[in-house]
Amino acid sequence: MALEVHVVTPEREVWSGEARLLVARGIDGEVGIMSGHAPLLVRLDVGALTIQTEQGQQVAVIDGGFLHVSTEEGSTRADVLADAAQLASEVDASAARQRADELRQRLDARDGLEPEERERLQRELKKANARIAVVG
Repeated sequence: MALEVHVVTPEREVWSGEARLLVARGIDGEVGIMSGHAPLLVRLDVGALTIQTEQGQQVAVIDGGFLHVSTEEGSTRADVLADAAQLASEVDASAARQRADELRQRLDARDGLEPEERERLQRELKKANARIAVVG
């Protein structure tokens, strides 16, 4: 039985291929998918996506979306439908660190940010921190 993985965004296919294991961060915690997994739909949170293949490991960062798992005729397919995604090799660590610093400064300024703006900035900081985490 094979596990076929497709990681896509509205703009592009980020990665596709066969995997032994897929680990994603759902809004309720991490989920691991292997061949033969039951059908599943999970809302994804911002965080790392790890794909274990026969050749090694691929890591990506996901900015939310959905994970859909289906099984047909002895084959398991996992579709990661991400709002935005980057492979770790595509992440500019310096730019992510700079973005995180800028966002922290804006959040720490305490200049009377509206609650919606504060929430937006916190979400952007979470995305920058996720990118930093996948590149080390």
